[in-house]
Amino acid sequence: TNVQAEEQSIEQAQRDIYESHRHRIFSLAFYMTGSELLAEEMVKETFVAAFTAMPEADRRAIDCSLMRQLNSQFSLADIETEAPISARAGIRLRNMRRTDLEEALQQLPAAERLIFLLRDVEGYSPDEISELANIQQMQVNRTLFSARMRLRSILAES
Repeated sequence: TNVQAEEQSIEQAQRDIYESHRHRIFSLAFYMTGSELLAEEMVKETFVAAFTAMPEADRRAIDCSLMRQLNSQFSLADIETEAPISARAGIRLRNMRRTDLEEALQQLPAAERLIFLLRDVEGYSPDEISELANIQQMQVNRTLFSARMRLRSILAES
């Protein structure tokens, strides 16, 4: 009765939290994995872990849970070891299909893809990314620059 009402309240709060963050988490997971099935599985595991750690998880807890999922699937700690891209890579502006960009994103190394998605798609600040990914802000900026240059190069070739 009181316990039951409290459980229902927590369950409803979790549903609301899930609904308000589900699309964002799925999008990031999908762009990282390239698979709807893997992305759905990652969403499930992200929320289960977040709610296990904190029954009324906030955005930060959910993001941290997602980062743990991504780190277990991709070697995001090896940002420094990824092949550099020339700063001279350029692209002419033209009408580009969304699928061109999506295909180009899949060609980025995992760490660059994640940093690019967090910053340029999801709008996280470099400070937030630095904290989430547990890397220095200078490394976030270098990785973001490299991702943008690599995307330009890939899109220029298509």
